[in-house]
Amino acid sequence: MAFVSSGYNPEKPLENRITDIGPRHYSDFLPPVIANNKGKWLWHEIIEPGILMHKAESGDEVYTVRCGAARLLSVGMIREICDIADKFCGGYLRFTTRNNIEFMVGSLDEAKKLKEYLNSQKTSTGNYKFPVGGTGAGITNIVHTQGWVHCHTPATDASGTVKVVMDELFEEFQQMRLPAQVRIAMACCLNMCGAVHCSDIAILGYHRKPPIIDHEWLDNLCEIPLAVAACPVGAIRPTKKEITTASGETKTVNTVAIKTDRCMFCGNCYTMCPSLPLADKEGDGLVIMAGGKVSNRISNPKFSKVVVAFIPNEPPRWPTLAKTVRQILEAYAKDARKYERLGDWAERIGWERFFEKTGLPFSEHMIDDFRDPAYYTWRQTTNFKF
Repeated sequence: MAFVSSGYNPEKPLENRITDIGPRHYSDFLPPVIANNKGKWLWHEIIEPGILMHKAESGDEVYTVRCGAARLLSVGMIREICDIADKFCGGYLRFTTRNNIEFMVGSLDEAKKLKEYLNSQKTSTGNYKFPVGGTGAGITNIVHTQGWVHCHTPATDASGTVKVVMDELFEEFQQMRLPAQVRIAMACCLNMCGAVHCSDIAILGYHRKPPIIDHEWLDNLCEIPLAVAACPVGAIRPTKKEITTASGETKTVNTVAIKTDRCMFCGNCYTMCPSLPLADKEGDGLVIMAGGKVSNRISNPKFSKVVVAFIPNEPPRWPTLAKTVRQILEAYAKDARKYERLGDWAERIGWERFFEKTGLPFSEHMIDDFRDPAYYTWRQTTNFKF
C-alpha cells in the first residue's frame, strides 16, 4: 500500500521512476539551441582560433569557445568551470574527446568576451587556466592515458610527458598556421588505451624487459593458473624452483617461468599477479610514432609508424622527448603543402626524405617487414579506388 499511496502504478512500473543507477540521458544536458536544431545543422566555420560558429536550417547560430583542459581535474577546477558556464552560457558546457572544454553562447560578441575572460584566468605562477585554442590547422589538446598517476603497467608517465610537450608546442595550440591539423596522442604502454595507432604524432611508453619474478612470494600472493592464463602469447608456465630465503633457509617453491623471446611486455600477468612487476628504470622509455590519421581526406586512413625507436625516461621535464616532437613538427610545418596531414606529407616526399628533413636517425627498427598487398587493393575504406 505504501507504493500505491506514493503514486506507484503496478501496471506501469517504470512510470516516473527515479533511480541513481547510471547517468541521466545526455539529452537532458543539451543547451536549448542544440536540442531544438538536433540533426538540422547546415554548416560551420572557424571564426578565429578557439571560436567556432554552427548555422542551423532554422537560421539559429551557436558560437562555441574551445579551451584546453587537463584530463585529470580537481574538484576545485570543475567548480570553476561550472561557475564560468553559469556566468556566460546558462549553465551549459561540453567536453570533447580530447579533453577540451567547449562553452556555447548565442552571439559573436558574447564569444569574444568569453574568450577574453578565459585567457585572463591564470594560476599563481602565471600559467593559463583555460587557454583558448585547439581549432583548425593547429594542434588540439593531447589525448592521453593514465601513466604513473593511476595505472599499474605504464612504462612512462602520461600527464607529465603531455605537459612538457604541450609547453613546448603551446603557441601552435593558440594559432592556426600549420598546413593542417596535427593530432598528438600519448599512451603510457603497449596496451595503448590512448589510441596512438592513428595519430599524426604519437608518444608511446615502451617496456623492453620481461617481468621480474619474485619467486619467494609468488605462490603466496598469486593464483598461478590465473597468471599463466593471463598471458596472451603463452609465455608463462608453472614451475618449481629452489630458492634461498633471507634467513638462509633453502626451500622449493611453486612459481612460474617466463619464455622471454615470446614476451611482448604487455603487463597482463602483473594485473593478475603482483609478484611479476614489469617496471624497470633502464628498460622503460618512450617510442615516437608518426603519420597516422582517421580522416580519409587526400588519402586513406593510416596507421602511425615508428620514427624514433627509443627515448629514455627523463622526468620531470623529458627534454629529449620535447625536443624531438618539436623537431618533427617544425620540419612538417616548413615543408608540407596546405591541407596535407603529416602522414600525407611523409608519403609524398618519401619516408627516406622524412628522416632527412626531420633530422631523425634511421635504424632497422623502423622497417616494415610484413607482406599484405591485398590490404591495399581491397576497398576497405570510404576512399574507394576506381
